[in-house]
Amino acid sequence: MEDLFLFFVVLIFILMMNNVVAAQGGLRTGYYSSSCSDAESIVRSTMEAYYDKDPTIAAGVLRLHFHDCFVQGCDGSILISGTSSERTALPNLGLFGFDVIKDAKNQLEAACPGVVSCADILALAARDAVDLSGGPSWGVPTGRKDGRISLASEASNLPSPLDTVAVQRQKFAAKGLDDHDLVTLVGAHTIGQTDCLFFRYRLYNYTITGTPDPSLNQGFLVQLQTLCPINGDGSKRVALDKDSQFDFDVSFFKNVRDGNGILESDQRLWGDPATRKIVDKYAGNIRGLLGLRFDYHFPKAMIKMSSIEVKTGTQGEIRKVCSKIN
Repeated sequence: MEDLFLFFVVLIFILMMNNVVAAQGGLRTGYYSSSCSDAESIVRSTMEAYYDKDPTIAAGVLRLHFHDCFVQGCDGSILISGTSSERTALPNLGLFGFDVIKDAKNQLEAACPGVVSCADILALAARDAVDLSGGPSWGVPTGRKDGRISLASEASNLPSPLDTVAVQRQKFAAKGLDDHDLVTLVGAHTIGQTDCLFFRYRLYNYTITGTPDPSLNQGFLVQLQTLCPINGDGSKRVALDKDSQFDFDVSFFKNVRDGNGILESDQRLWGDPATRKIVDKYAGNIRGLLGLRFDYHFPKAMIKMSSIEVKTGTQGEIRKVCSKIN
């Protein structure tokens, strides 16, 4: 009788684990524990080396992973070079961090040839980027295969700084992500930067009125106008979190609450009742401790996003070089 009971306990456990794996698209943490035991440590040490030289690389790699997942799923297709590949699309022209993935891949090919996918390297590096910036860490489900398709024409569904909340909501929902995921993932802007070109219109000629965007905090408006003169260099980089651009924290949400959001799409999150409620809870009163726990929810949202349309089994390949199909 005890043996039968034990059998059913084990069976239930196996079924539960299968459901977890299925929910993550067939991925699982520790996927390379036997086939390439140093995989995650190699990615981590590579990310650390680049971060020590330039902390902005953290936001670059995180954004690279985000843009990868929104087109063809999280399959490393953003890493492919070519005249019509994803990385040539307008929304992707400012992406950087490719060298981190290339370097890690070279080391992994030397240690474990043909084992670790470029898509998994990118997912792991994104996690490490957040951790190195003072944010949370988490177990990254791995086992992705690399995709064989990368087309600039398919990048039109990427979120834009001009998007209304309704459009943002639609783009995220199309990938199985809800309002909570939307606000949480946009919170990655706590370590991001952008070009003056993408928000300068808000400072001088919003909606072709010849006046600034009224939703901007007036004191912050003056600061931004100094950083981005009307006829200045549009490629000048400005931190998306004016208070702590290299720290992965909740000050980004406080900025949005206070009218200090730089991208219009970010500031609009305060104007929509549903997203405003989430922003307000993350902002909290004392570094978010009295509101929703950003450092708790961000890993959950990242795991959910990094499972979008993943390719496993024979659906993809393990690229030898991340920038080209085998």
